[in-house]
Amino acid sequence: MTTLAQHDRLWIRRYEPRPDAAVRLVCLPHAGGSASFYRPVSVTMPASVDVLAVQYPGRQDRRDEPCATSIAELADHVTSVLLPWTDRPLLLFGHSMGATLGFEVARRLERDHDVVLRALFASARRAPSCPRQENVHLRDDDGLVEEMRRLSGTDSAILDDDELIRMALPAIRADYRAAETYVYEPGPNLTCPVVALVGDDDPKVTVDEARAWSRHTDAGAECHVFEGGHFYLTSHQGKVRELLLEKAVRG
Repeated sequence: MTTLAQHDRLWIRRYEPRPDAAVRLVCLPHAGGSASFYRPVSVTMPASVDVLAVQYPGRQDRRDEPCATSIAELADHVTSVLLPWTDRPLLLFGHSMGATLGFEVARRLERDHDVVLRALFASARRAPSCPRQENVHLRDDDGLVEEMRRLSGTDSAILDDDELIRMALPAIRADYRAAETYVYEPGPNLTCPVVALVGDDDPKVTVDEARAWSRHTDAGAECHVFEGGHFYLTSHQGKVRELLLEKAVRG
């Protein structure tokens, strides 16, 4: 039988544990991504910020587990797992699909548990009220790999390794399906601020779609535009870190 502690360790990765930190930063990966994407964030954050990276089922050491079938299912799991970590202020940072997931987790924490985040960072994702018709998850394997090449978020060495990429494709497809079939259900606005971040050449979200996150909070919203595409943040880690620290330290 899997104990609660073991269950939490499946979902939460702390590469640099900081038990005395004043705040916690929870990082949610993109479609096809894993917790290890945020290892550099853990290493570079000061002792005042404890970084938790979420590991979705169906990848890396969780590859034998079934993938989530929807954002709602994933949000329910992540919300439950995060509850023991709400003894101090939380910030959520989600990239791409992770931003939509972060929004739904924030809603659940507020609605069901009276937990208000210090901030939600929505990176490289259009606002929930700006839907697009997308069907990448319905493409064949080659089409899915081509989309990943277009977004430049996966090491080319992995994309060129047929064995590795075939192992990863089920989780990638499942994530795309969850993200692309997500339907926003209107409800109360968040009571935490939202910080939107977007690349000026991102094919998945326009600047206006990123600015539309302001529709989903009563606590104010910001939008920061960077040079680059869907994975702009790999070239602007310092600036993104400054924005995170500003909210973490100053609120």
